[in-house]
Amino acid sequence: MTPKFTPLKDHDTPIKVLFTGYLCTVGVGYLFALIQILFTHGMADGKLGLSVEDIVYSYYGNRSGTVLEQKLNGSMKDNAPDQERFKLMEWVRNGADIDDYKDDGIEKIINTRCVMCHNKEASGIPSFTEFEGLKPYTAQDTGATFASLTRVSHIHLFGISFIFMFVGLIFSFAETTTNQYKCIAIGMPYVFLITDIMSWWLTKIHPIFAWLVIFAGMGMGISFMFMLATSILEMWLFKPVFINGFGSRYLQWRDSPEASVADRIWGVIKTLASQIKPAAAFATEQWLKHGWPVIKDLFKKYL
Repeated sequence: MTPKFTPLKDHDTPIKVLFTGYLCTVGVGYLFALIQILFTHGMADGKLGLSVEDIVYSYYGNRSGTVLEQKLNGSMKDNAPDQERFKLMEWVRNGADIDDYKDDGIEKIINTRCVMCHNKEASGIPSFTEFEGLKPYTAQDTGATFASLTRVSHIHLFGISFIFMFVGLIFSFAETTTNQYKCIAIGMPYVFLITDIMSWWLTKIHPIFAWLVIFAGMGMGISFMFMLATSILEMWLFKPVFINGFGSRYLQWRDSPEASVADRIWGVIKTLASQIKPAAAFATEQWLKHGWPVIKDLFKKYL
């Protein structure tokens, strides 16, 4: 059957260069994003490398200590000598008094080691130029604030969804995958993205959801790399990979008359989709019958 689109390998060379340039650029950007995560969240427990504890400390917090202590023992450990870090932590444990802040030389340490980054001109990080900006971080470490989660969530949802839209658009011209696989591969990054954002909020409530953060992040990365690699291979290496190479076995399996895994997954998705409308109607009926009257009674009682 002749496809209703121009396959990637048949596009003009300028279009291939455009697509490849974009895919390579966002691929490098994704790599740097992973490195940035490694040096921020990955240092939350004081050890290089991302772990479940890092996720818990970042979003739920380390309730056994203060925010400033956790940073001084974690991602900020290399920014001050041990003697100065211990002096800061001792000041925090003694109550973080404003008089001791000036008399014990804490202000001088902060101005020398911290204010170069934590100043009023810096965006996205707290300013330590005044004592009032530092004081909240001498309290118990409860992880990311709801305000910061809201800010980061909307930035990620808007920004990353645009990246996946263009990667998915390029991948939609692939011919080595069936329509079922295409729909699954294009749709899964959005599912994992929303799951990833939701898992931040859930981990803020309970640390057990830290595993969901890792699972969603891995799923998003695998989906992204699958679409990127398939698109580039089809544009430039179609014959050596899919005709003469290992990809030929995949094409034979794809064209097999037996139902593939994708066919089974697609069947399940269509079955679930067919149940959405009656389920939504049932939920609406129950809400109007039982939920809404309770809300109205509460309004009448307290307003």
